[in-house]
Amino acid sequence: MLTRLAAILFACSGFMGFLTSASAAQQTESSTDPARAVLTAKPETADSPKPEPDAASTAGVAPSIPLSKQQPKRILGIMPNYRAVSAGEIPPLPTPKQAFMIATKNSFDYSSFVFVGVTSALAEWSNAHPKLGEGMAGYGRYYWRGYLDKTDGNYLVIFALPTVFHQDERYFAKGEGGFWKRGIYAASRILITPDYHGNNSFNASEVLGRGIAQGISISYYPSSDRTAGALATKYGWAMGRDALTNVFREFWPDIATRVLHRHP
Repeated sequence: MLTRLAAILFACSGFMGFLTSASAAQQTESSTDPARAVLTAKPETADSPKPEPDAASTAGVAPSIPLSKQQPKRILGIMPNYRAVSAGEIPPLPTPKQAFMIATKNSFDYSSFVFVGVTSALAEWSNAHPKLGEGMAGYGRYYWRGYLDKTDGNYLVIFALPTVFHQDERYFAKGEGGFWKRGIYAASRILITPDYHGNNSFNASEVLGRGIAQGISISYYPSSDRTAGALATKYGWAMGRDALTNVFREFWPDIATRVLHRHP
C-alpha cells in the first residue's frame, strides 16, 4: 500500500512542480516587461487618497454575504469543506499548487482516516469482497484499499485532471431558491463545472477522474472483483457520494443557522 501511495504522490508532486514552475516563469516574464510596467504603473501624488482597509479585508469574509450563505472550511469542525465557495463569492482561479494542496488536505485530514475506517468496517460486515477475509487481518486489507481508492480519486478529480482540462473543481454554492432547485443544482455539479473562463462545461475531471481511479483499483483488488459489473457498481457509488456531498454542502449553512442556531 505504502509503495503504491508513494508512487501516486510522487507523480502528482512532479506534475505540480512542472506546472508551478511554468506559471512562475510566465509571471516573471510579465513583471519584467517594461511596456507592461509602464501601462500598469499609477503615479502617486500628495493629494492621492490612500486606501483604507475595509471590513471584508479585516474579517476575511465579504460583509455582503449573510451567515446563511457562508461556507465554512470545516463542517461541524470535522468534515473538510475546502472545495466549497460561499454563494455570491467570486474568488480567483486556483493555481495548480493550490489545487494540489486541497487534494492533499482532503486526503490526509484526520477525518479521512476515520471515514475510511467506517466504510471499511461496513464493507467487511457486508462481505463486499469475500477474498479479503474477516477479522482484524481482513479489516486491514479493506482499509488500505479503501484509503487508496479515496486518495488517488482526490488527486485525479481535484488536481491532475482539472489542471489538464482547465476546469475549476470547487463547489460554488447557490444559496438561494427552492429546495428542489438548489438540490438538483448541487447534485448536477458532478456533471457540470465552470472552466477557467467561467463558462459551464462538462465535468470531465469528475467523470473521468472517478473512472480512472476505478481502473487503477483493478491492480489491487481480488480478481473476482475485477468484473465490469463490480467496477460499474463502485463507480456509481463514488459518483453518487460526490453528488450527495455537494447537496449537503449546499444546505449546511441553512441547517447551521436556522436549525442549530450557530455559525456555519
